Amino acid sequence: MLANFSLRASADSTAGIILSTKCKGGYNINIWQNYTNGELLYRATNPNGNLNLGKGTSQATEGVRVYKFRNGIYEYWVWDGTLDNRQSGTLEVYKNNRILMKQACRKS
Repeated sequence: MLANFSLRASADSTAGIILSTKCKGGYNINIWQNYTNGELLYRATNPNGNLNLGKGTSQATEGVRVYKFRNGIYEYWVWDGTLDNRQSGTLEVYKNNRILMKQACRKS
């Protein structure tokens, strides 16, 4: 079986990848940034399917950068590193502001 994961044209031609992680549970996440307008894009593949989100935000929290994306009542936070290890990270999924899932990640 062949699977095809395609990104929106803007991610292919006008955006560059700024973070690529592999997380426990089979979650592969890429964060892209549009060269022209700086928009952050979230692209994830996982055992349940693919998820593409735009209009993300980025902030530094205690020396670690976190990327946040919203999809209805869900929020996806991708931590770029930890205080102990810059090659590690975390994926957190929130539903109605309550944590639903937390997975350890590593940069790929």
